[in-house]
Amino acid sequence: MNLPNYFLADLPPEAKLSPAMILEACQTLKRNRGRYLAARPTQSLVNFLSGLAESWRRREFPFRRFALENAGKAGFSRATLERGMDDFFVEFTRDKFEALLVQEFGGAGRLDGMSLAGAEKQPSRAALVRTPEFQVHFGAGNVPNPTLMSVVLGLLTRSAQFVKCASGSAFLPRLFAHSIYDADPKLGASLEIAEWPGGNLELENALFAEADCVTAAGGDETLDEIRKRLPLHVRFIGHGHRVSFGFVANGVLASAGSAEKIAARAADDVVAWNQLGCLSPHVIYVQSGAAVSPEAFAGMLAGELERRETSQPRGEISQEESAAIASRRAFYEVRAAHSPEATRHWCSQNSTAWTVVFEADSLFQLSCLNRFVYVKAVADLKTALESADAVREKVSTVGVAAPEEKIGDLAEQLARWGATRVCPLGRMQNPPLTWRHDGRPALGDLVTWTDWEK
Repeated sequence: MNLPNYFLADLPPEAKLSPAMILEACQTLKRNRGRYLAARPTQSLVNFLSGLAESWRRREFPFRRFALENAGKAGFSRATLERGMDDFFVEFTRDKFEALLVQEFGGAGRLDGMSLAGAEKQPSRAALVRTPEFQVHFGAGNVPNPTLMSVVLGLLTRSAQFVKCASGSAFLPRLFAHSIYDADPKLGASLEIAEWPGGNLELENALFAEADCVTAAGGDETLDEIRKRLPLHVRFIGHGHRVSFGFVANGVLASAGSAEKIAARAADDVVAWNQLGCLSPHVIYVQSGAAVSPEAFAGMLAGELERRETSQPRGEISQEESAAIASRRAFYEVRAAHSPEATRHWCSQNSTAWTVVFEADSLFQLSCLNRFVYVKAVADLKTALESADAVREKVSTVGVAAPEEKIGDLAEQLARWGATRVCPLGRMQNPPLTWRHDGRPALGDLVTWTDWEK
């Protein structure tokens, strides 16, 4: 597939971007938005986005085939990328978009004009939602989903968009943008994709001067730096570094068969996007007191990860990442030799493809990722939360496996502790379209309301 040069990211590597080029791109995007996007009915955009997602799930779709044939450019094996794309695009249906709009605004009508909607229906008041004319997105480089989601939500809110990708991460966003342009050139003309190393103040300041809203995903220091440089009138939505973990209650570990099923679900979360996203588990806490012990569960998880390496291999990683895993493994190998009752570890042979470390010590431990996961024994959820207290303000998602009658109580404990998302183990990297990222509204933070009191 030969992609035409529609976007700045299509330029050859030796091309040098300038502030003047960025300014011209921004002004063009705004003009195209006024011509082709601003008056587009919400239902038309929902139909377009759901149809495009359906295309991406078809094996014969040219852009999907091209992505999978070049999966290494995205940093993943073909199988990992294919599973990740399917799980991502399956959420984009008409019904789920409708549910999102009802959740955020009470209904789609408030994006199209003054309307009464939802629980606020009053004969004396109507409301309209105003969306940003021009959004700028700074994408993270670990997994593609947040950047693609930003583009989707930007289209839904009828904004012109400039997506600045992290170095080496533009392949999938660029391909997705081309699929939009191919399906509807007028919508594609309201979108720009570019890539350059972070910290280019001249290019970024040119973007900031034109933006109405800036969204960014990345490290906390990066977000602080962006926030300080924005003009006061520009809305900023930042998603910083987050961590996640799993919890397995002893009520689902009554037999080897049931425990193996839970271990397979935990492996789903470790393998998805190579454990690189903020929703990936660093630690799986396993409650003691069942027929299957936490240590035995760790062994089952190791066996499952070994099988996944055959069906869904991790793929190549950098020398630095491999060295970090090897160094961490060596540390636990020594610890296990001296304290086998407190530490054990399992790992892939002749590669760094996967690693499982079991520890009786329950203190939360950051993983070096790329399918390196800790399993820790705890007496109960309270002990797990006490052990994770140091990262309490950074926790995004907790994946839970527990008997049905106990899940509600566990979810409430986690919510009151501070977790912003609780989901079944095995679904941690697959949030629904209606997910409130970091506990914030998906669309509500982007818009401004106008109330009409009749």
